Amino acid sequence: MTTLLKLTGLKKHFGGLWASNGIDLELRAGELHALIGPNGAGKTTLIHLISGALRADEGGIEFAGENVATLTMHQRVALGLTRSYQITSIFPQLSALENVRLAVQSRRRDWGSSFRFWRRAGMETAMTVEADEWLGRVGLESRAGVHAADLSHGEQRCLELAMALATRPRLLLLDEPMAGMGSEESERMAALIASLKGEITLLMVEHDMDIVFRLADRISVLVGGRIVASGLPETVRDDLEVRRAYLGDEVAA
Repeated sequence: MTTLLKLTGLKKHFGGLWASNGIDLELRAGELHALIGPNGAGKTTLIHLISGALRADEGGIEFAGENVATLTMHQRVALGLTRSYQITSIFPQLSALENVRLAVQSRRRDWGSSFRFWRRAGMETAMTVEADEWLGRVGLESRAGVHAADLSHGEQRCLELAMALATRPRLLLLDEPMAGMGSEESERMAALIASLKGEITLLMVEHDMDIVFRLADRISVLVGGRIVASGLPETVRDDLEVRRAYLGDEVAA
């Protein structure tokens, strides 16, 4: 498989704390790669570094063969590297359709002034059609006219995912997509993520180990800012260092 994302010696410190301490990681095109680890391991920091929300102190970030370490978050999105939930917060006063339509609009480079941005987002039929399609992809087609503020938590998560997908990413970073969801909502989100496998490369941070081991093609374990294990789910599950550092009795059975 082709390597889509390559991290080399990635480091980030906050004062005397190394949140990322020499991380090497490769993501293959089309895979779902899960990143797990205990609280404080540096998972969210790593997502920040990859997406461009934070600048690394040392190391390289190569995406699709291009060095993106110095690019802004917006520039990385334009290349197809998108972070779900953080880069596209919903507009609660707008409908679900309007939220996704704005995400579609953001992909265009010829919208001109801010005034034209808002006017054309509401008038462009092609954008509305595409936004409808993305809502259908996440199961929200019947909720298109509902204000985002009136959607359930799970529906808002799906809306944020639809907005991220509307940027047409090659790599989608998912930071705890099941956070705050009940079991039924989590299962719906898991099924949605599973449907994206092979279509989009996915890097997912998630605490639900059942879903992680069920969905992931490969798993990397982050402890203390370092990756201590990486490989197929069954390999990671049986790794003694992983058991001691994180999984413990959760996978002992």
